[in-house]
Amino acid sequence: MQKPKIKIDIVSDVVCPWCYIGKRRLEKAVDQLKDKYEFELEYHPFELNPGMPVQGVNQKEYLSDKFGGEERYHQITDHTTGVAATEGLAFNFQKQTTSPNTRASHTIIQLAKEEGVQLPIMEAFFKAYFTDGVDLSKNENIIAVAVAAGLQREVVEKRLADDDAKVRIAVEEKEMSKLGITGVPFYIIDNKYGISGAQNAETFIKAFEEIGAPLITSEEACDIDGKNC
Repeated sequence: MQKPKIKIDIVSDVVCPWCYIGKRRLEKAVDQLKDKYEFELEYHPFELNPGMPVQGVNQKEYLSDKFGGEERYHQITDHTTGVAATEGLAFNFQKQTTSPNTRASHTIIQLAKEEGVQLPIMEAFFKAYFTDGVDLSKNENIIAVAVAAGLQREVVEKRLADDDAKVRIAVEEKEMSKLGITGVPFYIIDNKYGISGAQNAETFIKAFEEIGAPLITSEEACDIDGKNC
């Protein structure tokens, strides 16, 4: 007997910590229900700061200003690091020197969708930024991460040089905005139902088993006005 299929469209940004935490929680839910349902996951771009300079800015200074001071920066990053650890993720904010403009990374994530390797590429970018402290404002680092995760170097280099690819990212982001999405992670289930924030695995499981539940929201998300992350 064929299993019912659940399509999950995931709107996220590479530098959103709750997107990485939500990814892990979603994976746990999918793993628990894999014998009951077939899942199709697809990532869509969202830039928390589309006006970020291409070369990026000092991460600690940027986030401290955004959060309201260095003390608040430490409070938020320490809390997020602790939550990430409960999901088996190692966040190392002290290794992150640069908050990057993420449009280039998004072009490669969409390239990865075309090549059928979007999920491992997404994981690779999250790990590179949050665990390894890789500076994703530099094309050579984006290329290295993407190639290590399964893409061909020449294909990645070509996509990074394609200005039209960046325009397509901006267009898709506008489409997400038209849906009323102002923070990430955001999950669209079967093109009908929305889940906002890094819900725990149990919430995802309940939503999948009760498709048709109303919009589920959470404070564990990154919003575009920058008060959370």
